[in-house]
Amino acid sequence: MKCFSIDLDGTLLNSGHEISDENFKALQELREQGHTVIVNTGRAVEDVVKFEAIKTLQLPIISINGTVLYSHAGEILYEASLPVSYYQILMPILQELGLWIMVYTNQGGFPCRNPELQDKSVEEIDAIFREYDYSEILKKDHLKIYKIMAVSRADEMEKLDQAQQAVKGKLEVSMASSHLNNVEFTSIEANKGAALLRYQQLTETKFDEIFAFGDGGNDLEQFKVATTSVAMGNAPFHIQQEADIITKTNDENGFAYAVRHLLNF
Repeated sequence: MKCFSIDLDGTLLNSGHEISDENFKALQELREQGHTVIVNTGRAVEDVVKFEAIKTLQLPIISINGTVLYSHAGEILYEASLPVSYYQILMPILQELGLWIMVYTNQGGFPCRNPELQDKSVEEIDAIFREYDYSEILKKDHLKIYKIMAVSRADEMEKLDQAQQAVKGKLEVSMASSHLNNVEFTSIEANKGAALLRYQQLTETKFDEIFAFGDGGNDLEQFKVATTSVAMGNAPFHIQQEADIITKTNDENGFAYAVRHLLNF
């Protein structure tokens, strides 16, 4: 059985945050041919299932960089979380650097999730985070912290490296970036590649080949477990260097182009 593991933002989605008709047709055709098609994203599931194409096809979803795995029917197969003690150590580091911080949990994203920032101005984004009280999150019952995401202003991206350096050696966490202006902290058990291996175990499925599609730093782990990795034409050069194939951009239906013309499916 062949598996197609596909990132969303910058990959399956165009710059208008839409799945084009061409990409949808390619997804449909792969399903009709009997292949497993998995959405493998840094997004929370709530921000994945809002796409009608994904709901229509009932695709399995690997969400939050491998933190929560869902079957095609929406059943949770696996979840990993960060200890509260890690949260209490990590938050002051990120706050001291003046980064915008989003906390993804089993009860939603606080103060919001990343897709809600798309197309907003710096002033609008700053207003969301300026006075948010992160201690309120820990008062929630049955809390599970899935991901802590730090985002920098465009002219302060060096702070992301500072944050990662400050955390190294202190906490055992996975660190990855879905975009140049962010870093995402998840359980050490969670990344897109480990999730693909875990999905096979949990569903008692064996993939003979894995085709992984992506454009960001958080896709490198799925590239490692793939038999064929495909980077988008809009991916940064260092991501393209790690891929077996480079396709067209996400605004040129690069996913569909790769499926039909580069991989010959």
